[in-house]
Amino acid sequence: MPLPPPPAKRGAQLSSEVIDLSARRTKTRPATNAPTSAAEASRPVARLLTEQPAAASVAPIAAPAVVVEQPAARAPARQKPAAAPRTAASPSPAKKAAAKPAAPVSAKRKTMPGPARLFVLDTNVLLHDPMALFRFEEHDIFLPMIVLEELDSHKKGMTEVARNGRQTSRLLDALAGVKGADMAAGLKLDSTGYREAGGKLYFETTPLDATMPAALPQGKADNQILGVVAALEKKHTPREVVLVSKDINMRVKARALGLSAEDYENDKTLEDGDLLYSGSLQLPPDFWTRQSKTVESWQSGSHTYYRISGPIVPSLMINQFVYFEAPGEPSLYARVAEIRDKTAVLKTLRDFAHLKNAVWGVTSRNREQNFALNLLMDPEIDFVTLAGTAGTGKTLLALASGLTQVLDDRRYTEIIMTRATVSVGEDIGFLPGTEEEKMGPWMGALDDNLEFLAKGDTGGAGEWGRAATNELIRSRIKIKSMNFMRGRTFMNKWIIIDEAQNLTPKQMKTLITRAGPGTKIICMGNLAQIDTPYLTEGSSGLTYAVDRFKGWPHGGHITLARGERSRLADFASEIL
Repeated sequence: MPLPPPPAKRGAQLSSEVIDLSARRTKTRPATNAPTSAAEASRPVARLLTEQPAAASVAPIAAPAVVVEQPAARAPARQKPAAAPRTAASPSPAKKAAAKPAAPVSAKRKTMPGPARLFVLDTNVLLHDPMALFRFEEHDIFLPMIVLEELDSHKKGMTEVARNGRQTSRLLDALAGVKGADMAAGLKLDSTGYREAGGKLYFETTPLDATMPAALPQGKADNQILGVVAALEKKHTPREVVLVSKDINMRVKARALGLSAEDYENDKTLEDGDLLYSGSLQLPPDFWTRQSKTVESWQSGSHTYYRISGPIVPSLMINQFVYFEAPGEPSLYARVAEIRDKTAVLKTLRDFAHLKNAVWGVTSRNREQNFALNLLMDPEIDFVTLAGTAGTGKTLLALASGLTQVLDDRRYTEIIMTRATVSVGEDIGFLPGTEEEKMGPWMGALDDNLEFLAKGDTGGAGEWGRAATNELIRSRIKIKSMNFMRGRTFMNKWIIIDEAQNLTPKQMKTLITRAGPGTKIICMGNLAQIDTPYLTEGSSGLTYAVDRFKGWPHGGHITLARGERSRLADFASEIL
């Protein structure tokens, strides 16, 4: 039944018409709205509910019939009555129950309301993350035949890509081997135990009419996948078909052909790199004024402890650094040592800016370096992550702290240093020699910092003294390749993982789990210098480690913000 057009004024006449119309609708369809055409009448009830304007569920209950059919933006503004009695025009309980689930579903999954979508996966998605098969919740997945061919061609070798290709093949074989599985009807993705996947997996079991423009060569794999997406979109109209690819050019070509394309973002730890946990927090200017009545302090050894409460406590984490700096007032630099209920305990820091606390002749030059040295020199901290731009002193601080605790304190037996061997430019080819000799060209940062540390430790001993110091330092530092880390266990070692921003989360897990009793691991990197393909600031292994270890009592992180290399390097970092 067609609805009357919205009147210019909403008086008593409109109210009577709406009540009469709603009463007639209640007799025919008590939980839904009447369709306005034969095409609408054939659609399911759930589809009609999800296609209503967003404002329909929260509109005033004076005239739901008009608000449902007309967009909320066109309705004239009016004031909501203070206490309107329930009339026949008010939505029935059945209607409220039917419309309620639509909002949380779209808010939680961030997907379009309506039927489940069909995602076509590119090969690089599965080679990047084999578990991508089970990351699409209630939606279905389609794998073109050319994707299976490319998986087969990438399965040989010992690289990360080859391992992921073999893992994907094993997962597909397990899904196809389930009793009663029918590939033509689709394989249930939750049949092997992954309950979060509620959709089905479809293969290209029948030929598809994939006609592409003549400008796209037919023999290229990417173009064949695009043809499959176009054929599926035509076949399953009006269902939404989306191509998921890590290849930017692939997504651009798909959009140029009018096809939906998205990046695979489930591997990202953070959506925005600016939201990465920095490890430090500045206390508000009125901190002592608001907390003066609830602060409890005591002395233990060389440290002072403060027990605080108030609105800032829920935002604190264990081993997070806090600082208070205000003109005319004493500064405070502390670390969160304990969080219990609504109170937190702050522990003052050791001042490594003073020469008497120098670490292998190195003193901190800024606030963040002092925070980092407090983490590196604390034997209760087993895992430290240092992030920062070039020249902030990450490698120097880690080496100086390691040499002090290996040679002076005898807390660790030796220093092991490794890094991801990803070239900035063209690869120089195979390198001769032993494992350490092959890793030598990658360890230029180690040599530069050791030269600086050895100079400051000779104490005027002359050429022979410098040579002896260099030999002693070199004997306690081992350079290892990441390729041979699997299966190893390091006990009482000081492990430095340099350039950690180029590691994937899986590689980062492999390295951190090598730690045995008494071992400390330091991960360093600059998220602005990622050289690994398909790796971003949000999906880097360094970001993954920082996010997962924050708040752990035996781990800490600090982002070094200020460069101390030279005035030239600092100026170049700002303007280039």
